Amino acid sequence: MRYLPLLLFVLCCGKPAEKTAKLKTEYTRVHNEARAFCEKQGMNTDYYFLVDLSVHSGKPRFFIYDFSSGTIVDQNLVTHGACDATPNPSKWETARFSDQPDSHCSAKGKYKIGKRDYSGWGIHVKYWLHGLEASNRSAEERVIVLHSWSAVKDGETYPTYSPLSWGCPAVSDAFMRKLDARLKQSRKPVLLWIVG
Repeated sequence: MRYLPLLLFVLCCGKPAEKTAKLKTEYTRVHNEARAFCEKQGMNTDYYFLVDLSVHSGKPRFFIYDFSSGTIVDQNLVTHGACDATPNPSKWETARFSDQPDSHCSAKGKYKIGKRDYSGWGIHVKYWLHGLEASNRSAEERVIVLHSWSAVKDGETYPTYSPLSWGCPAVSDAFMRKLDARLKQSRKPVLLWIVG
């Protein structure tokens, strides 16, 4: 019986703690790589946007990471692509990735956030995304843009899901206003990095 508390700790607490530590280490690696990339490419080195599509869509997974403080300064929900060109019964739970036109999938990789433009969605603002890797080179052709959508909630909805997009990282109207304010003030292009 004296081993029961230890066993309960290992079963209940040990593995989540290990998973949290592993995730923190992975995020630290991603943040460091993002900073080095921004410095090399002459992009904004104050902050960048990380979209982690391995996280449940009802939980915050769009992160604003501040390089100087080394912290996430804001976070919220974001959609992933429906990827409905092929049967995908788990599309609500799991993001699938493709850069093929008309796939309606999300595409992993680093993007340079480009020109601010009019959108027919949400607060009527969108930012063009320029894919910087082989995994997302068709972003402009596919019209994969950062925009808001009134169907996306402003805050966690877990265990329910966020709506699905046609590949765009769409956020709530309120969160887009925050992103827009930051992006309008930036003198250099900002990095958006989709991982999953």
